[in-house]
Amino acid sequence: MPRFYVSAELNPGLMLELPDNVLRHLHVLRVKAGEEITLFNGNGRAYAARLTALEKRRATALVLDEAAPANESPLRITLIQAVSGGERMDFTLQKSVELGVAEIWPVLSERSIVRLAGERADKRVARWQEIVVSACEQSGRNVVPQVRPLQSYCEALADLPAADARLLLGLNHAQSLQNAAAAPRNITFMVGPEGGWTAAEEQQAFAAGFQAVMLGPRVLRTETAALAAIAAMQVLWGDFVGWRLNKKY
Repeated sequence: MPRFYVSAELNPGLMLELPDNVLRHLHVLRVKAGEEITLFNGNGRAYAARLTALEKRRATALVLDEAAPANESPLRITLIQAVSGGERMDFTLQKSVELGVAEIWPVLSERSIVRLAGERADKRVARWQEIVVSACEQSGRNVVPQVRPLQSYCEALADLPAADARLLLGLNHAQSLQNAAAAPRNITFMVGPEGGWTAAEEQQAFAAGFQAVMLGPRVLRTETAALAAIAAMQVLWGDFVGWRLNKKY
């Protein structure tokens, strides 16, 4: 069943006009009036709806039912990702959401190739949020992770969220991921840009309570490292083990 994000409040019995981006997607998917779709607005619930009208410039749907699928990981991961170049950042954000990340903090580090500020930064963050929403539509998540406003590395370290473990991908003083924390429920995880962290940045992270971790004997690209580590965390402490399918929407 096709899934679409809407920013409106949803309740069974509600008739609503669907936004333009959903309208375009409905036409691309060749969905027809009378067919059922799933709507969600980020509150953790999924809403079965029937498409009551589909015209060239307008679509309406009737909300039929709601459910609260238990598909959020018990492990809350905040990803602090140094901005990477090209499509690497888009790819990292998309896949990290599919893997269960709860919040994303893009930061500019010393070796970040991409430099953004002002209106360009705001537009890029808005684009990243759209990618996150799309990833939720595709992966079945009904909670939409927030992409925080772009900030510097130092600003992020000065405003860190509370966490059971703060982990940094790096080679200096690193230990295996499995030995870095004891059954954490809340992790702040920091990944550097293409060139890695500078020595000064690593020392700042250590002073802020981060533990360096590594995944194995090979050096991974930034987009590979983040996703491999998140997947490993979900296996060790999240919902990749002992999971059973129990899904309505």
